[in-house]
Amino acid sequence: MNKLIECVPNFSEGRDLKKVEQIADVFRGRDGIKLLDYSTDKDHNRMVVTVVGEPLAMRDTIIEAIGVAVSIIDLRGHSGQHPRMGAVDVVPFIPIRNVSMDEAIALSKEVAQAVWERFALPVFLYEKSATAPHRENLAAIRKGEFEGLAEKMRQPEWQPDFGASAPHPTAGAVAVGARMPLVAYNVNLNTNKLEIADAIAKKVRFIGGGLRFCKAMGVELKERDIVQVSMNLTDYSKTSIYRAHEMVRMEAKRYGVSIVGAEVIGLVPVQALVDAAMYYLGIENFSASQILENRL
Repeated sequence: MNKLIECVPNFSEGRDLKKVEQIADVFRGRDGIKLLDYSTDKDHNRMVVTVVGEPLAMRDTIIEAIGVAVSIIDLRGHSGQHPRMGAVDVVPFIPIRNVSMDEAIALSKEVAQAVWERFALPVFLYEKSATAPHRENLAAIRKGEFEGLAEKMRQPEWQPDFGASAPHPTAGAVAVGARMPLVAYNVNLNTNKLEIADAIAKKVRFIGGGLRFCKAMGVELKERDIVQVSMNLTDYSKTSIYRAHEMVRMEAKRYGVSIVGAEVIGLVPVQALVDAAMYYLGIENFSASQILENRL
């Protein structure tokens, strides 16, 4: 593959494994496409897919996967801890090799137009593809979620970039855009009080005065009877995993709460883990070139 682009579509289904596999099957055995990972979470009721491939093959595959999701996911009966406004909630394109950001933006717009024309699913362009500053932040677009989408889309400033000013009756709307790689990192706490996780998230995220490239929210993990601070690190080179982890630990102390674990959702750049290892182990003058697998 000469040109490589990554896509990490999020689907609003994490409990019905039959539906999960129907979506995953779209990415299997495709020319020019490689399915790297897919994961589900019952509490979030969400599926995250990581796939890489050639731009044209990626375009066709993503459009097909969106069509499958629209046909099998009905948000009118959907519930979960993660905010969502669509059966396919967000579709980010990330340039990996020999693909410019401008090309990724163009691809996102091509997919957005096809999604509206084929499936009558309204599309908001976000991040680098956004058509206005207030649309860059996914959280701003998704605010109000599926239940508040119809009212929101009646406002002139929230007309979709592609589609009518009303959501799809069962699939809502989708955010499509181009962005840089991010790290989805969650920190679990030894409490079941969601208000504590919410309070910590507000301190850690940029909008609350926290880390510049961090988005965060509190999430309840009912099956484990604990809560977590769920974070997206949108530039791990400037807001590292270890900084986010330690800030959560610091803020948790005021509530007498400690960290009991953490998790990475989807794939992560090796440098993000190297940075964390260097910090916690106190390794001096280390680089990713010293990793054996990177030299093979």
